[in-house]
Amino acid sequence: VQLQASGGGLVQAGGSLRLSCAASGRTFVGYTTGWFRQAPGKEREFVAFIKWFTEVTYYADSVKGRFTISRDNGKNTAYLQMNSLKPEDTAVYSCAVGPVPVGSMRIETAYNYWGQGTLVTVSS
Repeated sequence: VQLQASGGGLVQAGGSLRLSCAASGRTFVGYTTGWFRQAPGKEREFVAFIKWFTEVTYYADSVKGRFTISRDNGKNTAYLQMNSLKPEDTAVYSCAVGPVPVGSMRIETAYNYWGQGTLVTVSS
């Protein structure tokens, strides 16, 4: 089972990037997909999640209104569209998947599978 995150890069403040998280080796029907990020010198933090059946989404306050999480079930791929990027969004972004219990979707230890991370750098 592999999760491959991609789409990171260098962008100016106010710009946009779209991250992808492609799953291979199995399907994740019923699983929740989450995005987390870790800035230099800081702990990893929750960014967003999307539930499989209902496609209910939830965002950290710091990205609400700027980021959008989505999923293409046919491609077994999740996305994180990031708009109006700020220098404080600079971090390594990782995707994760798991049969996450209700109430635990912002908790990284609730996810079973993780991608390797992709670096997003936002310049001022």
